[in-house]
Amino acid sequence: MGQIRQPSPVLLITAVFSSLDTAFTWVRKRAEEYFGTIILESEAFPFETFTDYYAPTMGQILPKRLWAFQNLIDPSELPKIKRLTNDWESEFQTMLKHQTIERPLNLDPGYLDLGKLILASTKDHAHRIYLADGIFAETTLLFVQKKWKALPWSYPDYQSEGYQIFLSRCRDYLKSIRDTKIHEIKTSSK
Repeated sequence: MGQIRQPSPVLLITAVFSSLDTAFTWVRKRAEEYFGTIILESEAFPFETFTDYYAPTMGQILPKRLWAFQNLIDPSELPKIKRLTNDWESEFQTMLKHQTIERPLNLDPGYLDLGKLILASTKDHAHRIYLADGIFAETTLLFVQKKWKALPWSYPDYQSEGYQIFLSRCRDYLKSIRDTKIHEIKTSSK
């Protein structure tokens, strides 16, 4: 019988996209209040080059940024975080109800550990696992043989070089934190 253990803390990642610059500023403030400082931030990727799925509700030009937060989380917090980010989307939409954009902000939280990237979703599908409170999760990418590997359902943007370079930086950050903690534990036990 395997021994039951608590999972190691993971790095919270949130994808943010909007056609409005004000959305990034507004949600950044909220996110840092709840999750701590954004320690790594990607360039603005042109999401519309990967799909036009959101164009009718969000607009034609959709810059997308990925944020990684300094404070690590317990992976079991993902459903709570996804519900919170959904609330922020609704709150921002209500603030801008006079605008013509139906969905002015999209937030996709997930987490990264050393072997995978997990994204949360409100939608079920064959490859998704139910977590709690109406939230599902999927393994979007695997880290295998020192590189990110897409799965049949991986979104095209996450398969791109720019995303994977950023996610590798995030993985390096997480690894450095874990290595530091292991070193501190070993040093304190001497």
